[in-house]
Amino acid sequence: MKLILLGAPGAGKGTVAKLLTKLDGSVQISTGDILRAAVAAGSELGKQAEAAMKAGDLVSDELIMGIMGERLKEDDCKKGYLLDGFPRTIPQAEALKKLLADMGEKLDMAVDIQVAKDVILDRLTTRRTCTDCGAIYNVKSNPTKEEGKCDKCGGPVVQRDDETEEAISNRLDVYNKQTAPLADFYKKEGMLVAVNATSSDAVIDAIKAKLAS
Repeated sequence: MKLILLGAPGAGKGTVAKLLTKLDGSVQISTGDILRAAVAAGSELGKQAEAAMKAGDLVSDELIMGIMGERLKEDDCKKGYLLDGFPRTIPQAEALKKLLADMGEKLDMAVDIQVAKDVILDRLTTRRTCTDCGAIYNVKSNPTKEEGKCDKCGGPVVQRDDETEEAISNRLDVYNKQTAPLADFYKKEGMLVAVNATSSDAVIDAIKAKLAS
């Protein structure tokens, strides 16, 4: 399957993507991952992206589309791909549509995972991350055995700066202004599946139902 996962920070896109990749061998692709991979590989586009990121600038749409075009042509994308956190804006969505048309491909659907703001705030403000190995915990649903200490590597487990209530509210505002309009874009394209759900299983079931219809 070839699909886009839309949803605010904390909506559970990453969890859903991991479950979907197990279904049919699709590969999960996030903008952050492909940028880091391009930089690590030292490709020409990667060098340009690295220069922008080091300068503290946003990587341009043109550059991201170039790197995305290279990524989607790799062998592991032949079984399908899940775009997580991309596109972020309408111009990126239009550029992606053109890129896929040039490749002779098109998306199966765009899935909008809708989760209430209070649920997202509760989910993210209670999240804690190990600064050494990146393991994720939750003080309510998945706490560390020893407070502040990672079960896996013993490293310090902290609340990230971007996961305070103020920071999350700001991230949600930015999402609503910039990225939420994508739902309307894909609705007009006839490929939007909106799922109001707090469980990943409900999202997977809605996607399976759409694929079967």
